[in-house]
Amino acid sequence: MMLSVVIPLLNERESLEELVSKILEVNRLQRNHAPVEILLIDDGSRDGSWDVIESLAGKYPEVMGLRFRRNFGKAAALSAGFGNARGELLVTMDADLQDDPNEIPRLLGKLDEGFDVVSGWKQTRYDPWHKRWPSLVFNAILRSFTKLELHDFNCGLKAYRREVVEEIDLFGEMHRFIPVLAAARGFRVAELPVQHHARVHGSSKYGWSRIPKGFMDLLTVVFLTRFRYRPQHLLGGLGGAACAIGAVLLVLLSAAWVWTRLLEYEQPIHLHERALFYFSILLLLVGLQLMGVGLLAELVVANSTMRRPPYSISGTTSRLGESRIGSEASIAEQHLHTAKYRNHHPTRGTADETSN
Repeated sequence: MMLSVVIPLLNERESLEELVSKILEVNRLQRNHAPVEILLIDDGSRDGSWDVIESLAGKYPEVMGLRFRRNFGKAAALSAGFGNARGELLVTMDADLQDDPNEIPRLLGKLDEGFDVVSGWKQTRYDPWHKRWPSLVFNAILRSFTKLELHDFNCGLKAYRREVVEEIDLFGEMHRFIPVLAAARGFRVAELPVQHHARVHGSSKYGWSRIPKGFMDLLTVVFLTRFRYRPQHLLGGLGGAACAIGAVLLVLLSAAWVWTRLLEYEQPIHLHERALFYFSILLLLVGLQLMGVGLLAELVVANSTMRRPPYSISGTTSRLGESRIGSEASIAEQHLHTAKYRNHHPTRGTADETSN
C-alpha cells in the first residue's frame, strides 16, 4: 500500500533537503515499509525553493514536484497534491520542520484502527503568543459549532485514506476545515497528540489577517455541512421568523391605532410617527427576500449537474438485492460525480512533468 506525503510550501528552501531525508529515513526504518512518494507543491516561492525541489527530484526517485505560477494558497496546493498523489494513504505536513516526520508511523497506526482521518494535536506549541492565543479561541468556537471534538483543527500534520480526499472539495481557505468536511460526509475522524518543534528556518506565512478570514470561513463551513442540500431550511427559516415578527408587530400597532380612536383618546396613535412601524415593514421585506433567495438556492441545488451526491458509500455486500440500495450502480454514480469534478478542475501538469 503506497503512502503519499503531500507537502505544500512557500519560501522554505532551507528546510526542504532535511525534511525529505527525514521522511525517507523514517519510512526505511519501518518493519514493513511501504512504497512512499513525496509531493512538494511550490505555492509561488520566490526564494529558490523550486531549484531545491528539482535537485531533490533528481536525487531521490520518490520525490516529485509541482510548481504554481503564483501563490494560490494552501488549500489550492493541497488540492493539487491530492489530485496527483498515487497512494492509498496520504499524509500532509508543513515544510518548515515544525512537524516531525517521526509522527507519520503513529498517524498511520491510528488509521489502522479503523479511522479515515487522523488529525495531529500540537499539545505543546513552539509558536509566538499571537499565533497560539487566537488559535485556542478559534478551536474552541469551531468545536462548539461543529460538535467535532478536536483540539487543533489547523494542525498541518494529518493522515487520510484516499477516499476522503476524493470526496472533499478544497477552495478558498478550507484546508483547516478538512476534518469537519470529512465528518460531515460520514468519515471517522480521530485526533493524536504529536510533537511540535520551534521554527529554525524562515518565517511564518500567517498574520493577524487570518483571524477574521477564519471566522468567515467558519460560517461558510457551517452552512455547507448543515444546509448545503437544503438551503431553504436556513434562509427560509430566518425569513419566516422575520416575517412573523414583523406581522405580529404590525397587528399590535394596528390594534393600538384602532383602540385609541374607538375610545377617543386625546392623542391617538399615528403609525407614521412610530419607528416600530417602519421596523415592522423592514422585517417583512427582509423576510420575504430571504425566503426568495432560499427558493433560488434550492433551484440551484436541484439543477446543479456538478454537485456531489448527498451521501458517502463505504462498501457493499456481494449480493446487491432487488432494492439496489448500496449497489454497484450507486457507487459508479458516486465515482462519476467525482470524475466530473476532476475534469472541470484539472491540475495543470503532472508531478513528473513539472519536475523536469
